Amino acid sequence: MDDQLLRAKELFTLHLGSTFQMYREGDLDEYKKFDVQPQMENEWFKELGEKYTKELSIRDWTAVSTLGQLTSNYKDKVILENVIAFVSRHLMSSDSIVKLMYAERIIEIVKKMKKDIGIELVHKAYKATAIILEDIITKPLIIDPGHELANFNLSDKRSLNNRAKKSIEEIKNDLN
Repeated sequence: MDDQLLRAKELFTLHLGSTFQMYREGDLDEYKKFDVQPQMENEWFKELGEKYTKELSIRDWTAVSTLGQLTSNYKDKVILENVIAFVSRHLMSSDSIVKLMYAERIIEIVKKMKKDIGIELVHKAYKATAIILEDIITKPLIIDPGHELANFNLSDKRSLNNRAKKSIEEIKNDLN
């Protein structure tokens, strides 16, 4: 890869492929000068999706949040499938805050991609999310060090449950 293409990829990666973000940060004119072809951008989007899918963790939600941002510009159902697979296998052993953040990000991803994915995948994603939310509501509050309730506008188990219930209602409304 030549230096110009490397710089274009650097800008693309920094802004997760968002030309709006490039514009806001003053990088869009520089990026456009490179005249990157759509197939190259799609390859870079795919690489970003794979990178952040590998970074999914039960300790935090940074990777799933980044995937949520990525789906604003790249609507690949594989991203959602990978998040659902991760959640189904690993998330139940995480703390209550991580579960809530994952559930909220999955809802965000589904809403962004709903027109581009099949209804079966929407149902599968929402079913996995509902299971997480019900688990939050029914089980005791578990918080890992560094995950303070106040940082998420939560004060106690009741406020956590209310937010989980709000997300369940959001799923119901989206399905109707």
